[in-house]
Amino acid sequence: MRFPALIALALLAACSADPQATNNSATVAQAPVALLPLVIQTEKDVQRFTVEVAATPQQQEAGLMFRKSLADNGGMLFPMDPPRTASFWMKNTLIPLDMLFIRTDGTIAFIGANTVPYSREPVSAGVPVAAVLELRGGRAAELGIKEGDLVQWGGCAVPTEKVKTDLNFCPTPVS
Repeated sequence: MRFPALIALALLAACSADPQATNNSATVAQAPVALLPLVIQTEKDVQRFTVEVAATPQQQEAGLMFRKSLADNGGMLFPMDPPRTASFWMKNTLIPLDMLFIRTDGTIAFIGANTVPYSREPVSAGVPVAAVLELRGGRAAELGIKEGDLVQWGGCAVPTEKVKTDLNFCPTPVS
């Protein structure tokens, strides 16, 4: 009588995959995201990045989950079309991130700095935004990026280069 119970338990354990491994392999199978030039005009300098674009709902849902690192000049951009009040969390995100919430005029409304990996605490600017940019945790402070700095991407970020994309964001500075 004990033997069938042990077999059933063994089969159940064998069928239960590690949820992180399952989710991780699912994110690997996703369609590749587009790369886009992005610049942030700070008080003292222009900071340049090449960012992934999470354009589809599936890409936005996965975001940077399960990533073990992020390049210093890399990141992920989450366009919001139409603009909306966005709220992000760090579920299944292994590394700290800086979340930059970008207004429709291109200025940074709020920086969620060094967000805590795996946290389910929502991070939001509390105002409608055109996009959210995620950078490696602490990177905004390292580069002197602050709320109010201007962000541009696509062909607007590199006007002297020919960038083939429909994702151009060319706000002008507010006077």
